[in-house]
Amino acid sequence: MNKDDRIFIAGHRGLVGSAIRRALVANNYTNTIVRSRGELDLRDSAAVEAFFQEQAVDYVFLAAARVGGILANVRYGGDFIRDNLLIQTNVIDAAYRNGVKKLLFLGSSCIYPKHTKQPIREDSLLTGPLEPTNLPYAIAKIAGKTMCDAYRQQYGFNSFTVMPCNVYGVNDNFDPDNSHVAAGLMRRLYEGKVAAAPEVTAWGTGVASREFIDADDLADACIFLMQNYDDGGMINGGTGEEVTIRELTELLAEVVGYGGTIVWDHTKPDGTPRKVMDVSKIQAMGWRPKTPLREGLEKMFAHWLTPQGQTVLRTFTDG
Repeated sequence: MNKDDRIFIAGHRGLVGSAIRRALVANNYTNTIVRSRGELDLRDSAAVEAFFQEQAVDYVFLAAARVGGILANVRYGGDFIRDNLLIQTNVIDAAYRNGVKKLLFLGSSCIYPKHTKQPIREDSLLTGPLEPTNLPYAIAKIAGKTMCDAYRQQYGFNSFTVMPCNVYGVNDNFDPDNSHVAAGLMRRLYEGKVAAAPEVTAWGTGVASREFIDADDLADACIFLMQNYDDGGMINGGTGEEVTIRELTELLAEVVGYGGTIVWDHTKPDGTPRKVMDVSKIQAMGWRPKTPLREGLEKMFAHWLTPQGQTVLRTFTDG
């Protein structure tokens, strides 16, 4: 990408999209293009087509999606698969037909099989059953990745997929029903602190392990790949380090200053038992994350307490 290329960030108000926008602006890219959902509903194929015809976009970061944690996925599976299929289908197709040079599609590590070999390699996709609690979302993301591959093969469209691990950070979604694990736990623990609650309940057993990447690090990885990666398919973006949910919860309690007891509700699901990415492919290209987990969580918490941070209760990352 040249500094004056026209770069569309789909989902610029969400966790990853906003981080990509900050990183591009900080690196003097002068032609970033953004639209709120009120200005451009990515589920509307005619509106998306008109947008690409008018804007002469050169590069696309497709970070827009309907997202959420276990509870939201279980409750709103129909919405998740419908909206994500519409968003990604419309953007990928219109981008190709209107001469976009390269498109990066942001996937999710939940598309990998529930019990796949760890750390998870890119070629593990479709080698086993998926985690049932987020099946509709995962199927939609698999479809988006497959569409990028098919358009590359049939039409020569330069599109590829980045598969991130669990993302957290500035501008995260703290809604109690729709948040991911780090933000949801942070909110619950902070509210417990404010209320001087003697205990706070966390879902599951705490033994499941996850890998977490700060959104600003993921944005850096996405821009790095847009500049340096042309092989298609997909590539994992993560830290290669894992932490149990119990360890994460204890760390979050320290970050927010909650000193009470954490009670584990074993009637609630753990989700996939273990999920850590094989990041040898991106590391071999020379990219490494910069933000330790505690430092990233402290930055996330500090931002959430600001007036700006208190406005991020959203479901759609393109909102």
